[in-house]
Amino acid sequence: MEGLGLRTAADWISRRRTRALYVGKVGVGGAHPVSVQSMTNTDTRNVPATLAQIRALAAAGCELVRVAAPDMDAALCLGELVRSSPLPVVADIHFDYRLAVESVRQGVHGLRLNPGNIGARRNVEEVVRAASERRVPIRIGVNAGSLEKEILARYGGVTPEAMAESALNHIRILEDLYYDQIKISLKASSVPLMVQACRLMADKTDYPLHLGVTEAGLPGAGAVKSALGIGILLAEGVGDTIRVSLTGDPLEEIPVAKQILRNLGLRGGGAEIVSCPTCGRCQVDLPALVREIQARIHAMPELARLEGPEAPAGDGRGVTVAVMGCAVNGPGEARAADVGVAGGKGEGVIFVRGEVREKAPEDRIVDVLMRFVEEYLARETAAGGGE
Repeated sequence: MEGLGLRTAADWISRRRTRALYVGKVGVGGAHPVSVQSMTNTDTRNVPATLAQIRALAAAGCELVRVAAPDMDAALCLGELVRSSPLPVVADIHFDYRLAVESVRQGVHGLRLNPGNIGARRNVEEVVRAASERRVPIRIGVNAGSLEKEILARYGGVTPEAMAESALNHIRILEDLYYDQIKISLKASSVPLMVQACRLMADKTDYPLHLGVTEAGLPGAGAVKSALGIGILLAEGVGDTIRVSLTGDPLEEIPVAKQILRNLGLRGGGAEIVSCPTCGRCQVDLPALVREIQARIHAMPELARLEGPEAPAGDGRGVTVAVMGCAVNGPGEARAADVGVAGGKGEGVIFVRGEVREKAPEDRIVDVLMRFVEEYLARETAAGGGE
């Protein structure tokens, strides 16, 4: 797509080199693309409800899913979830090593736990023995809200250095048992704290890092906090998986995560809609046009194939659509997009790859533009990449 400057991560991001591992069939670290994770908020023991949520997350573009295993009844349900889940399943474990061992027996693809909070060394050995047999990765998850008392005392509270030391201590426990299938996350509700803690870890180890601003809040403010924390680190080349942690329905996390990756050039598939904020020069109902175009684009099966979990990340397939309101910036943005419209007085001029293709009255703009979007995506799908 000519004329749009830096388009992919390769143009401007030098990704940190990390060890590679697999969570199910999803590659993490190494040369693998940054993957999107979420977590169910259903009762894991309610298998139908949990599976329904996992399937919805998968349809939205999620690639890894974590489920809580707070007790043995929940752990014993994991086998059925794993057998039916379209996504690799990671069990979230705290305090009781037996839940981790049983989760592995049930076939989970990954564990999230802290070796230091599941008791004596023999307990950790049991978990590592079970994980080793199936080569199940263990994510060490350090949260600013649950640091060890002795570390808090040493650093005088929660600091990036305290979080990094906690993570390194947990890593050493696994390394002492010769286990290296490790991911790390250092999360905080403070963006500066989370960013600096992850920077420290990136300098100290080459294990893959999972990024997220924990307890980010409701979708509006939480999306901004997540985009800042995750985006800063990804732009620096740090991060191998991400989760946007929002209060409420986990389905709301996935579009935010995808948009972060797409805006950084780490994902090339799917659709990006560029639209102006409108001003006194605008002579069409631009907000209504954008809403209808966005709804119709996102309902397209061609788009689902290009931005779903099975689509190669960052391969450039997809479409950028510009919906502009006037003749000042409109023609330039519309020409730079794959498909675009520049509004005039009750009408719009449609561009495809910089060329004027048609003029449409306002009540026909959406239909005409969508015809060109469909044609463009059909060519992209047939070609398997950009023109």
